[in-house]
Amino acid sequence: MCYSLHSGSLPNKKAIWIDCGIHAREWISPAFCLWFVHYVSTCDLDIANILDNMDVYVLPVMNPDGYKYTWTTVRNRMWRKNRSISRSSACTGVDLNRNFDANWLCKVGGASHEPCTEIYCGAFPESEPESEAVANFLRLHKDTVQLYLSIHSYSQMLLFPYSCTLDEAENHNDLMVQEAAQKIRRYYSNTYKYGPGAKTIYLAPGGSDDWAYNLGIKYSFTFELQDRGHYGFLLPPSHIAKACNEALLAVKTIANKNNQYKFDYCK
Repeated sequence: MCYSLHSGSLPNKKAIWIDCGIHAREWISPAFCLWFVHYVSTCDLDIANILDNMDVYVLPVMNPDGYKYTWTTVRNRMWRKNRSISRSSACTGVDLNRNFDANWLCKVGGASHEPCTEIYCGAFPESEPESEAVANFLRLHKDTVQLYLSIHSYSQMLLFPYSCTLDEAENHNDLMVQEAAQKIRRYYSNTYKYGPGAKTIYLAPGGSDDWAYNLGIKYSFTFELQDRGHYGFLLPPSHIAKACNEALLAVKTIANKNNQYKFDYCK
């Protein structure tokens, strides 16, 4: 299920896309999307301003089969991929964030054609129903979706294209999210690194954020939420609220930078 959040019916209204749970073991990610949907029902002025000017599409769990698997199979809490069956191997699953057509399976590393690896990219781009469904939706709405956000964990980073190459995005300076990182540090005393994915974390071809950027959604980001390795993917429930508040602050900061990002809300 994808939630559509909106207020009013302005003509030519632009939109934000947020997806969570592309990797099964990153439990804080779906928690944020559900928390965000609940939060928008409050009287927060920043959120009200966003909804007045933009629709928001929220996909809480992009990888539902893999996510369920981590909850129901104790020995596989660290499962990353989806649960698709391979025709060429006894191994299961594809890394959905290597399955988009953005330098898919290029020879720079960061993805694999071997089905038994955690970063298996699939038989071909959008081979998986999950990535195909998201890609089809965004292709259909590419003229209105102007901000793409994919929520991950962990490592506390605010990333933007490119991850599939060391080349800089054409609007690299616009994508610098220094203000969002500074606000998180000021209000929550937590440090988030920021920068293009390939140079900030590692090369990763086939990612959804790079694909969305190449589609024409020029403000495309991946958030890596708490923490920096102490708990890792096993972030305790007591940390959910702070992690979600940090991510929310970054979302609001980026979305409300309409003058800098030229979101062209409604003329």
